[in-house]
Amino acid sequence: MDWSLNRASMGLARISVGLFCLLAGSGSPGLASAAEPTAVQAGGKPFATVLRIRGDVSASGGGSERKLREGDVVYVGERVRAPALAEAVFKTDDAGMVAVRPSTEFVAERFAAEDKPTDSFTVRLLTGSLRVISGWIARTNRSGHTIVTPSATIGIRGTDHEPYVLSAELAAATANKEGTYDKVNRGGTTLQVGDNTLDIDAGRVGFVRAPTPVKEPANGFRARALLTILLPVLLDKVPSFYVPGEFDAELDRYSQTADQESQRQLEQRRKAPPVAAPQAATSVVPPAVAAPAAAPAKAPAPAPAPVAPPAAAAIGGCDATAIAKTWLKQLDGAIARRNAPAIVALFAPEAAVRATVRGNEGKMTGVDISREELAQSTLAAMKGLKDFKQRRVWTEGKLADPAAGAACNRVSLRSVAIEQGRQSGKPYRFESLEEYVLELRAGKWLAIKAETTQQ
Repeated sequence: MDWSLNRASMGLARISVGLFCLLAGSGSPGLASAAEPTAVQAGGKPFATVLRIRGDVSASGGGSERKLREGDVVYVGERVRAPALAEAVFKTDDAGMVAVRPSTEFVAERFAAEDKPTDSFTVRLLTGSLRVISGWIARTNRSGHTIVTPSATIGIRGTDHEPYVLSAELAAATANKEGTYDKVNRGGTTLQVGDNTLDIDAGRVGFVRAPTPVKEPANGFRARALLTILLPVLLDKVPSFYVPGEFDAELDRYSQTADQESQRQLEQRRKAPPVAAPQAATSVVPPAVAAPAAAPAKAPAPAPAPVAPPAAAAIGGCDATAIAKTWLKQLDGAIARRNAPAIVALFAPEAAVRATVRGNEGKMTGVDISREELAQSTLAAMKGLKDFKQRRVWTEGKLADPAAGAACNRVSLRSVAIEQGRQSGKPYRFESLEEYVLELRAGKWLAIKAETTQQ
């Protein structure tokens, strides 16, 4: 194994295990044999309703697969497949539309439309193309509305756009480059790769190359040449593989008034009388049993259990250091229990990982861990890791965007940790600086960036 990756995996033991499971479960091309999502059960969280369909479009999860029909509900965590000549249109609860093109697979990883700042929409596009017309989530939590692909993350600015993951086979057949494309019909999107971003306006197409393997140099360290850095670019013209779907005429009409329609439905929701309050009054003092005189002689009913506070308040509200310490406590506890699902739940789908490790000659080397490398190095590192112990010397947190005023939705976290154990029978001990960026999504703090530097 590459020594630099091995060292990075030991230093990222808490980080890499979770991200490996996350990426494996979300269907990245290099891990196509991973198990289907298991979060889809009776009563699972709905993502969208099938509005139009042609051909055999299916949804799978929890070990089962079903053929979709108009009116069916698709749940968060299900993998949707549309083979050649099949397509469908889904309507989300925030009045948005997701059109699935032929030869497409995607997973709705997160969705919440509750008219809150924590509303979220995260779709992982594995291959093929979607047409996405955003609903009110584009306004209530713009940063929480993303499309994740194997090579980029697409953010929105109130939009109608068509992300496309072009496979190697189709790229060769159409004489185009393999990678992620995004065509904007209305509004705008942002194509992001690492710290590099590109704004795409209406009528333009952005592109990011697919990741390519990098040969290891003779000294065992991975060196990144400028040509291997993936930068998003604007194309001069719309590629020929972008063709309208069967339902695009209807979608074109909807797109013209989509913003107004989503706002109308949002206002209707706000004006609707609350459901919870009448239920609570009825359960506490039912009219049918309030009159009998015998009632006072009975022991009073126990007080209702207190409602759990929202996640942000539960971990310190806007006290950034309290948020940081509580999040790390959850992460360290999950690692100690070797609870992979608990670790996965603490990271965003697009979370990026970087490690800076010390080589044999004392030279510091940065390693950006890709999906395939992360899987391989994590499995190897954890397989031979024994007697693992760690303690945190200090931890601090601060608001990542102080200019936002009272907003408390992104926190920067820094912590110095001392780790030791036995790796493949050999003892090791080192100190590292861990840095995370946490973001509040759907009431939960998730790491969107993780970096460790050996001291």
